[in-house]
Amino acid sequence: MQTITTKYLGATNYRGSRIKATTSSGISKTISWSYAESTLQNHKNAVHELNKQLGWTGTMLEGSPTDSGDKSIWIFLEGSDRIKLELQDTKQEFVNQS
Repeated sequence: MQTITTKYLGATNYRGSRIKATTSSGISKTISWSYAESTLQNHKNAVHELNKQLGWTGTMLEGSPTDSGDKSIWIFLEGSDRIKLELQDTKQEFVNQS
């Protein structure tokens, strides 16, 4: 089973802030941070772009090992064309737009 880890990459002298999504097999996609979007939405966007690049679809569950929001781990569940996110006490869903 493949997982995806998303990680916030802070700005440098040469690049602005970014989000990097990496599969458990090492394939990655880095996108620019959107200041118009929330932290969670930026992580979703990175997962979406990597899934689109790889042609992956399916249901994903997201969890964060820290409270800072700088890293998330995404796992595929069997069955649907929706990405389901469970964050502490709230549940949010959005359609994975392939």
